[in-house]
Amino acid sequence: MKKEEKIKILQDLVKINSVNGNEREISDYLSNLLNKYGIKHEIFPFVDDENRSNLIVEIGEGRTDQVFGLTGHQDTVAVTDESAWKYSAFSGTIEGDFLYGRGAADMKSGLAAEVIALIELVEKQQIPSGKVRLIITAGEEFGAPGAYKINPKLIEDLDALIMGEATNGNVKYAHSGSFNYRINSIGKSVHSSVPNQGINAIEGLVAYINDEGRVFSDLPVDEILGNVQHSITVIEGGKQINTIPGHAYLLGNVRPTPTFNNKQVRSLIEKTITKINQETDYQLKFELLHDFYPIRTLTNNSLVENAYQASKEFYPDRDIKLFTDNGATDASVFVQIKPDLPVIILGPDSNGSAHQINEHTSLSSYLATIDIYQKIINEFFAN
Repeated sequence: MKKEEKIKILQDLVKINSVNGNEREISDYLSNLLNKYGIKHEIFPFVDDENRSNLIVEIGEGRTDQVFGLTGHQDTVAVTDESAWKYSAFSGTIEGDFLYGRGAADMKSGLAAEVIALIELVEKQQIPSGKVRLIITAGEEFGAPGAYKINPKLIEDLDALIMGEATNGNVKYAHSGSFNYRINSIGKSVHSSVPNQGINAIEGLVAYINDEGRVFSDLPVDEILGNVQHSITVIEGGKQINTIPGHAYLLGNVRPTPTFNNKQVRSLIEKTITKINQETDYQLKFELLHDFYPIRTLTNNSLVENAYQASKEFYPDRDIKLFTDNGATDASVFVQIKPDLPVIILGPDSNGSAHQINEHTSLSSYLATIDIYQKIINEFFAN
């Protein structure tokens, strides 16, 4: 495929407004592209929303049991103030080596690179002896509904997986999970002139907040991901100034690690709530919102080593690093199905622009990433 064609594909994807909840147009575009090359694929529409869909792509002879996985998401976060952008958020404008637009970094450049990598393997007749499966999802930016709808059988036989999120060419081999929850506080509403006759639901949340800081302060530290991060991020309660609130809630986020995992986080929160409910008049109720697991692949795993060497080869302008962080991806859902699945995150440039005004990627990194994916795939099936 010519360089100009590759760039146009990325531009076309960025021009499609696929803000979370509007992914089907991306699936249709990629389906039309794959049809031109006779590549096997299938769109899986959401039963409850015709504007959303997953897309599964496969190439390979299937002569061996080896299955190499790639994955990426079609959705983007919203554009809150387009007037502040240098160029229209859905223009795909190119300036020098940079392409601007919502999703350019997160993660339409990685997604396009994955698709084109498979197309070029077919064009070059470098057909893997096993299978390469590209899992394209909807809704990663909020709740990962697409990842949860993937047939578990498509994960169970994977031998390795690359998530194509933007990493500036670096190789992420571990990330924490993300555990989102709500706590509802049920009190008794009365006039504020007689507060002792009521139960202030906000004060129930305060009791939890005070305990939350204590119970999360002394947890085991993961040797790779470090401390379990925890935050109370939203509090809402009360409707008028002269009424004791009978209901309030808070939202919290925890970043579990393999050393202190999602199940342990949940148990800790529930025990804290039970203690408050037993020892006070406050009544708190726990609700799980999102439950994304941490991933961790050892640095001596061949997937990590091959990715590192490939990135060094195709990114001669930088010092490629192995790294970890506290983010979460669709892979957090997939490792619930196959906990020992080797996973890395590797993709084009973001330079801190993901989710930001003037989001962009570099065309040089996008084109390099296409070559990186092909090299990693070829080396996987050569062993």
